[in-house]
Amino acid sequence: MPEADSTTEVKNFYLDIPAQTTGQFYLKGSGALDWGMQNRLSRVFRPATGRTVMLAIDHGYFQGPTTGLERVDVNILPLVPYADALMCTRGILRSTIPSSSATPVVLRASGGPSILKELSHEELAIDIDDALRLNVCALAVQVFIGGEFETQTVHNMTRLVDLGLRYGMPVMAVTAVGKEMARDARYLRMACRICAELGAQFVKTYYVAEGFETVTASCPVPIVMAGGKKLPELDALTMAYRAMQEGAAGVDMGRNIFQSDSPTGMIQAVSKVVHEGMKPTEAYDLYRTS
Repeated sequence: MPEADSTTEVKNFYLDIPAQTTGQFYLKGSGALDWGMQNRLSRVFRPATGRTVMLAIDHGYFQGPTTGLERVDVNILPLVPYADALMCTRGILRSTIPSSSATPVVLRASGGPSILKELSHEELAIDIDDALRLNVCALAVQVFIGGEFETQTVHNMTRLVDLGLRYGMPVMAVTAVGKEMARDARYLRMACRICAELGAQFVKTYYVAEGFETVTASCPVPIVMAGGKKLPELDALTMAYRAMQEGAAGVDMGRNIFQSDSPTGMIQAVSKVVHEGMKPTEAYDLYRTS
């Protein structure tokens, strides 16, 4: 049985120091979220910078073995420690990513059609209980604003948001641009705002050279820039730099990293751009010497 507390009045209650409060959470639009959800977000977005470098390797859920992802165990595992978060599927997580990994996971939660079919016909592809078992930090769901199955994908997101709020799990909405839709600031403003209005805690979207700052300004939650198709390394670093200067809270890059001639050098260069504001030419020099 524990010993009784001493009856001698020697305790110090620091009466001259006001009680500390947690204060406003550092991420845009996240101050009213529950502790558990804020804690998960703080693992995805570095508290010191409020930014993130996510490594996206979930392409196989609709494309199969994408170039650079043929062997995740060989090509991707060496990159994982350099990422602030890893975006992947539960199949790859369980089969290939070591459980000892300290890199937070953003888990793909929607799917269904392959690249051979209508991509907007997605449904939720994971149960929240399994996401909790896997101890992930956020769930990602595709939203096809303007797509054939727009309403279905929006409802996928809102159902996931409701479940996430119940268990403290953030949801990242991924704005998917259909083949026939213009990828411009006007469209992205609408798509990102709809996702945020309906409850997504952060949004992944594409960069556009004209008006991207209006996309980030009009979205009340953090925006993470999608890497998109493979670009020359200097162009990809320039895109990341501009996105950060224009209000993005991070990047989620896949092909521009794992299809690079030096993936390890590229992810380190991207991290310098995102977290330290390194100029693209300097980051490119870092990449070339890696």
